[in-house]
Amino acid sequence: MNSKMTARLGGFGLGLCFFCALACDAKKAGDAPKAASSGDPAPAPAKRRIGVSQCNLGEPWRVQMNADLERAAKAHPTLELVFKDAQNDSLRQRAQVEELAAQGIALLIISPKEAAPLTKPVADVYGKGIPVIVLDRAVEGDRYTTFIGADNQRIGREAGRYARELLGGKGNIVELKGLMTSTPGRDRHQGFREGLELDKNPGLKIAFEADMAWLEPKARSEMESALAANPKIDLVYAHNDPGAHGAYLAAKAQNRAQAMKFIGIDALPHEGVRYVKDGILQATFAYPTGGAEAITLAVEILNGKTAPKKVTLGTRLFTKENVEQGGRELQ
Repeated sequence: MNSKMTARLGGFGLGLCFFCALACDAKKAGDAPKAASSGDPAPAPAKRRIGVSQCNLGEPWRVQMNADLERAAKAHPTLELVFKDAQNDSLRQRAQVEELAAQGIALLIISPKEAAPLTKPVADVYGKGIPVIVLDRAVEGDRYTTFIGADNQRIGREAGRYARELLGGKGNIVELKGLMTSTPGRDRHQGFREGLELDKNPGLKIAFEADMAWLEPKARSEMESALAANPKIDLVYAHNDPGAHGAYLAAKAQNRAQAMKFIGIDALPHEGVRYVKDGILQATFAYPTGGAEAITLAVEILNGKTAPKKVTLGTRLFTKENVEQGGRELQ
């Protein structure tokens, strides 16, 4: 092969290599991810998980609270609620609170079964920098972000005043108390006694009292004991509407309900309010679940706003005279 032919082949080889290099670079450029155009949809915002620790779901009011929380959260697509039911067991609730904190929740909403056993778990979560909303039942101390609930002592006081006026300052009373290791139970009891003004009304007598732990079957059982021990009962005050209804059923079974008046608390539309409409209860006092308020406040907290330490919800009195008008707000 002469020198001219060798030179031509060498030049052709160099050109071919150059062409291949360009093709390879073009392929790499084509394989690289393309920048998102302005028309592409934005990535979905990250979910913010809120742990909800409910002390039990054996009470209709607590089922309603969870439903109110869930309904309010639907207005905020970035929120994800994780519910836990402690089944009326403080040790179980403590373990569930610890489990939720370990899962990396952004905020905790808790309605504790009892104050003392849940105070430290709540404080521990708060100490980790996780905001905590305590709902309905308070814990001890102030190691939480905010508390939401109605004024149970005031509701009890209004119930006592209403009972005193209903009886004209004279009569035998049965008090069926909620769980007395919980703050609402203690407050509804103390307020009721204040409203009765027993020192000024010696004709009023507490003929029987018992802790029915917020449960209708237990209230019915305790009322049976009250009926056996007292031939005359004029009024029953129960710390919730299921308790009042249980007492009514016990008295009805012995043909004694018509001689008594019954007062409850909670005023759920399908429960206490209906009992008033049906003439079973003389009165019920509204105790808001606080579910919607808790979600509103949770969103504000997660967005960096400072929350008030305490939010007090209002109440309404429902009687036969005003139930169709939605009750009467107590100022």
